[in-house]
Amino acid sequence: MNREEIIIRLAEIEKELKRREKACAALTGYNSGRKKHKKQLAFHKCKKRNRWIFGGNRSGKTECGAVETVWLLRGIHPYRKNKRDVFGWSVSLSQQVQRDVAQSKILKYLPVDWIEDITMLSGRKDSPSSGVIDQIKVKNVFGGVSTLGFKSCDQGREKFQGSSLDFVWFDEEPPKDIYDECLMRVMDKKGDIFGTMTPLKGETFIYNEIYLNRRNNPEVWWETISWEDNPYLPKSEVKLLSQSLDAAALDSRKYGKFSAGDGLVYPEFDRSVHVIPPFDIPKEWQETISIDPGLNNPLSAHWYAVDWDGNIYVVAEHFAQGKDIDYHSRCIKDISARIGWKTDNKGRLSALIDSAANQKTLASVKSVTELFAEKGILVNPKVNKDVFAGICRVKEYLKQGNGVPDLYIFDNCKAMIEEFSSYFWADGDSPVKRDDHCMDELRYFVMSRPQPAKREEGFNAVYTDKMRRIRRLQSGSKRKR
Repeated sequence: MNREEIIIRLAEIEKELKRREKACAALTGYNSGRKKHKKQLAFHKCKKRNRWIFGGNRSGKTECGAVETVWLLRGIHPYRKNKRDVFGWSVSLSQQVQRDVAQSKILKYLPVDWIEDITMLSGRKDSPSSGVIDQIKVKNVFGGVSTLGFKSCDQGREKFQGSSLDFVWFDEEPPKDIYDECLMRVMDKKGDIFGTMTPLKGETFIYNEIYLNRRNNPEVWWETISWEDNPYLPKSEVKLLSQSLDAAALDSRKYGKFSAGDGLVYPEFDRSVHVIPPFDIPKEWQETISIDPGLNNPLSAHWYAVDWDGNIYVVAEHFAQGKDIDYHSRCIKDISARIGWKTDNKGRLSALIDSAANQKTLASVKSVTELFAEKGILVNPKVNKDVFAGICRVKEYLKQGNGVPDLYIFDNCKAMIEEFSSYFWADGDSPVKRDDHCMDELRYFVMSRPQPAKREEGFNAVYTDKMRRIRRLQSGSKRKR
């Protein structure tokens, strides 16, 4: 090999190293900076075989489980003896929660060139984040191939039989029969159980067997982590989240303490306060449409406006099930025309939409995003889907008298109003996944951080005050009913 060939070869190696470095950035950046999450590190360093993190929402608990899982599969765990051909499970409460939480975190920390193969339960493996994964095959640094199977508790105990495992990661608290079955699965290989959860169910079997460790199992270890323990969570965000929750919810959702978490997600919602009669909104208040897509499930779309004071108005609604994109597009365009909604210079509407709309199914060569675009509705699928943060931000808009913008809903938005009254907490970070389509796309809009409408130059201050007074009168008359 001559000098020129050596230089070319070195350049190729350098280019490949940079590519790998970029692909591994999320994993190499985990807990490696000046700020370190000390309780995450304590979890990873612990050698015991049954480890649990009891953490509040957004405390960093799920990151622990995801990184631990990737390290074990890849054979690069910095604090444990590594091996090849590792077989483990990631267990979530449901397939929906799996896709949005554990699976999402795994893919965040797993570079594409480490993946040998993916088997999907739904969706396509060239876009795994939008579907539901059955198994991921990961190239192990010792030359073998490791396997991660995704399981959901709603499958029932029978689906957890048969396999011999190196580890099981529980993302949130499982039913006891599934927990016991998974203990049997790791027995042959002397494998590990680890769990990351927000304790919302009170004094359950996990409270007794892990938190109290009433059997004095020497392999049991646990730690609680709160928002203050997470150095990557801005203080302003901690303040926002703390203000959004009542005292009963703070124990479990902030501090990771065992507490009952049943109840309405939005007890702040008051029909006599937040639901108002429709009125003609100024053009400059118009913000965007937000859509939660569904063909077999209902499609929910609402039109959102923001006034000069930053108050949000939900001014129109389209909600229908079992219809195709042609039908939904016609309805959205008809409603927009009726209320005089803004379009671009080509007459096209714009909207936010769930990122799942980018998924191409086996039944269609085009995604929902592309189908809407063909009908003159430009949808943006880059929405913030952080459920808990979104809920807390909606709560801030619902609260009265604390100096922050409010949320008002026109009384013709029947589906959204009903969902507010039937939206209950489930387990962990999430509400019950039922009748939540309006609530989802409301969060997408609120998490887009809408700004107050800008007054046009030379705008009449008298008109501004008039509109503010009209809004207050309408809201006040509604309260008196």
